[in-house]
Amino acid sequence: MGPRGDGRQAGGSGRTAPTYTAPMTGSPTRYPQREAPEPLEGPVVGTIVGGTIIWFVLFLVQLPFYGWFSDHGHTWWIWTCLAGAGLGLIGIWYVRGRDAALKRAAAEGTSGT
Repeated sequence: MGPRGDGRQAGGSGRTAPTYTAPMTGSPTRYPQREAPEPLEGPVVGTIVGGTIIWFVLFLVQLPFYGWFSDHGHTWWIWTCLAGAGLGLIGIWYVRGRDAALKRAAAEGTSGT
């Protein structure tokens, strides 16, 4: 019996979700509720470049206040912005390569037929 005394768990409908054994781990897992949506395609390179610029501008804006941040134990704010800009540079490199690979694959697909 569940905690409610009537065989059901509190807050539930009394039904349990169907489970199956996961292929990689062998542990029971719930069935997915619905199929995954198609990936969104858009201006990925521009989005990453814009985000990287924002992180770097935030770093530059906070830099003159380093003393205040240091006095209050918040220097991690400054370094987080610099890390965001640095990771954004890696992201720009990655998405430009991905974009080029997608364009190459599309060109090979249309010229090969």
